[in-house]
Amino acid sequence: MWAFIHKLGSPKWFYAISARLLPWLWVAAVALIVTGSIWGLLYAPADYQQGNSFRIIYVHVPAAFLAQSVFVSMAAAGLVFMVWKIKVADMAAAMMAPLGACMTFVALFSGAVWGVPTWGTWWQWDARLTSMLILFFLYIGVIALRGAFTSRDAGARAASVLALVGVINIPIIKYSVDWWYTLHQTASFTFTSRPAMPAQMYVPLLLMVLGFYCFFIALTLTRTRTEILRREGSKRWVRQLVEGRL
Repeated sequence: MWAFIHKLGSPKWFYAISARLLPWLWVAAVALIVTGSIWGLLYAPADYQQGNSFRIIYVHVPAAFLAQSVFVSMAAAGLVFMVWKIKVADMAAAMMAPLGACMTFVALFSGAVWGVPTWGTWWQWDARLTSMLILFFLYIGVIALRGAFTSRDAGARAASVLALVGVINIPIIKYSVDWWYTLHQTASFTFTSRPAMPAQMYVPLLLMVLGFYCFFIALTLTRTRTEILRREGSKRWVRQLVEGRL
């Protein structure tokens, strides 16, 4: 296992293996998101209480899931970088942060739009909403820290520490609706329990969640490959790669 991790940490090996995975991931992401969107927006039945406004769930829930998962992944990559000094882990963490911030913003914005017909307000200092807003600021902090140091390694270490400390906010987000009285409903979609909605609504939501995750992995691999070429530009294998393409 450790041998595989160290092998994966080789920029040259990571670049080669990711090239094989990317076409499948991009095809899966597009197919799942397109299918889930059409099914959820056009063919899923309207909710008996919320009507058609519930269809925001097909963007809101995948974005919220991804916002939290990206932060955990970023913290894990930061830990690998600090403990084992694996450069690819730091590159991946750096590439994840902007996507995580975007997904958090999408979750907050779509939740606010959903809140108007459901709660009668754009915003409430609700435990779930507030903890998600804190997550957005944590992403901004991680991104800012990387550019706040003249030394790239120092910035990477500072960003990794903030991500590791900030990961404590993830269980707060997840369990906020159980620990406190909130306007936000309890989870209607989990991978571990029976869905609280009919299959006509649940299946397209599952497709959207899987599609968002495929998109996240594909985009992270693509951006990490670009970062590898930028950082490793002086290495012989990169020069040979570029010359081969030319």
